[in-house]
Amino acid sequence: MSFSFYIGREALKLWKRICRETAIEINLLADKWKYILGGLIFQYIHGLAARGVHYIHRPGPTLHDVGFFLLPELGQAKGYISETVFTILFLSFVLWTSHPFIFKIKKIYTVLIWCRVLAFLAACQFLRIITFYSTQLPGPNYHCREGSKLATLPPPNSVLEVLLINFPRGVLYGCGDLIFSSHMIFSLVFVRTYHKYGTQRFIKLCAWLAVIAQSFLIVASRKHYTVDVVVAWYTVNLVVFFIDKKLPELPDRISAALFLPVSKDSKTKEENHKLLNGNSGDPAE
Repeated sequence: MSFSFYIGREALKLWKRICRETAIEINLLADKWKYILGGLIFQYIHGLAARGVHYIHRPGPTLHDVGFFLLPELGQAKGYISETVFTILFLSFVLWTSHPFIFKIKKIYTVLIWCRVLAFLAACQFLRIITFYSTQLPGPNYHCREGSKLATLPPPNSVLEVLLINFPRGVLYGCGDLIFSSHMIFSLVFVRTYHKYGTQRFIKLCAWLAVIAQSFLIVASRKHYTVDVVVAWYTVNLVVFFIDKKLPELPDRISAALFLPVSKDSKTKEENHKLLNGNSGDPAE
């Protein structure tokens, strides 16, 4: 009986915490929605650009690459390994940015961290679009090589055919968008962000090791040339470094009262202040 009471009490506390955090994030989203929407729209633009360059991709002999010479080829059947590492990094970061809704001790605001991340991604992807449209290299991936039906796309029958991108097939089987690796953009932005705002040193170490492993796996899977990975490493890190200097620093959970609209009613002010400090006034918390 006491155990059931304990579970019920903890579940109630968790539900209250989720509700409080949701109220805070909704207020932040109401203020920052333009940045979130702009970042998401640019994700679509980036996908559209990658789709467009596939139409002008022309397969040819695979270029000489030192990474191909040094790393054994995994083969087409094992191409999922690098995708698995990327998926783990991606989902882990999404879960981490959602942790303020669950845990009592929290350092970040979900909306503000994603504003920052989307700014980093958009800047890196803008440079990527310019780069892969400047010079189209023959894709080293198996479906991009000479003889593959997927290496080139027939002229589109309508504008809608281009705009829909054909997700996920158009993303998984794209060709021509090589320099530099999109997977490395996402992974490096996520890991750098957690390295700055995360709290677990062991997880930081594991994250960096996973990105390094992914770099080798991408080349071993022949999804990119070595130059695509190398350019991503220094470009993404430099872009994030300089943009991070320009952006306002994220507030801590105590001083974030500036981000909520202040009511003229003193009681509402006090309630907002309690919400931002994670204090509901409930003695059970």
